[in-house]
Amino acid sequence: MFTGIVQGTAELLAIEEKPNFRTHVVRLPEAMLPGLELGASVSHNGCCLTVTEVNGDRVSFDLVKETLRITNLGELKVGDTLNVERAAKFSDEIGGHLMSGHIMTTAEIVKIIASENNREIWFRPKDTLQMKYILHKGYVGIDGISLTVGEVTRTKFCVHLIPETLARTTLGAKRLGDNVNIEIDPHTQAIVDTVERVLAQREATVETLRP
Repeated sequence: MFTGIVQGTAELLAIEEKPNFRTHVVRLPEAMLPGLELGASVSHNGCCLTVTEVNGDRVSFDLVKETLRITNLGELKVGDTLNVERAAKFSDEIGGHLMSGHIMTTAEIVKIIASENNREIWFRPKDTLQMKYILHKGYVGIDGISLTVGEVTRTKFCVHLIPETLARTTLGAKRLGDNVNIEIDPHTQAIVDTVERVLAQREATVETLRP
């Protein structure tokens, strides 16, 4: 599990193509290295990956074909940066919201509105069915960042970013057309799915009672 509070950004140093998967070598921030071992979980743009090799601050991770298909990690090039967070411990403060590191879809940045003290960014999910889980004032994970949803339309939504978020994460450098990883808040998903199931059962019962 992760908190959605990004601990730093990491540079992608190398990409090794292998049959049906790929290895990424990244340079992790020094503060994230103590106690890092093989098998540890690290969030990359919100996607949970497993450490496969540690060589100083150069850390390797394997990405299977499905991860490359579902997330934006397959679009990265050597020299790109990504948001990183180590798995949460029981003693950690949950400053964002609990996140699993399981990406549901990607979303394209379709509008950026900049003002003096913040930035409003609009996203259009590739899988529009996920929009039913994105609610005004609800939570959403964007490239591993826990954020509160602003306005919502049928096909897109926005978030409002403060200077600290723009400075500490990769969102400050995003441009129109860029894709970000989206993780749906599991609590919201559970509630929406439950309500839909109950309403469907009620409708089915009503249909059976009609003459």
